[in-house]
Amino acid sequence: MVFSAELHRRDANAARSKACNTSLRRLGAVAMQAMAVDFPQVQGHPNRLAFEGVLTLVDIASDRAPSGSQGHRVVLTRGAAERALPSLLGMAIDYKVGWDGHDARQKCGIITSAELSGKRLEVGGFVFSRDFPEVEQRMGAEGLMGMSYELADAHVADMRAPVWTLTNATFTGAAILMREKAAYKGTSFHLKQAPAQVVASRLADSRN
Repeated sequence: MVFSAELHRRDANAARSKACNTSLRRLGAVAMQAMAVDFPQVQGHPNRLAFEGVLTLVDIASDRAPSGSQGHRVVLTRGAAERALPSLLGMAIDYKVGWDGHDARQKCGIITSAELSGKRLEVGGFVFSRDFPEVEQRMGAEGLMGMSYELADAHVADMRAPVWTLTNATFTGAAILMREKAAYKGTSFHLKQAPAQVVASRLADSRN
């Protein structure tokens, strides 16, 4: 069977009217934006475990220099993040043994939603929990995990600046890692269903 996933763009606050959003833009306010891919719901899917997290912060300098930045801290502008938002959808999340960096060959999940909420770029999706049980097991350390983005075609406003400002980029994926190892300490990653609940749910399904 072949089916298509619908890509749609929506205001994060659906309760606001179109007229209200127009007024906000005229006042110079920045509307929150979100994008998502709709997948069919499959109750109790053994290899699909939902996650959510904060991938990065926008218009704020990173706490440490990310890999590939030649030792420079970076700022991802909101404009760049908004333009790059569609490129996040369908990209993989990965992890490195030791949970301290990136390994693009260890793709353990997929990003299906992305939203700019204030200074936070929030993402959601699924972990391939059956294929990568170590991800679910690691989530026992609640509150310790963060995220780090992966970029291509990044444009730096001034390569000579001590802090690089990224004005354009394409997201190619993201990594799950210990928060203390991430470029931004304000990132996060957690499963939407606690591991203990997952086990109980799967046991219940196997008995039915």
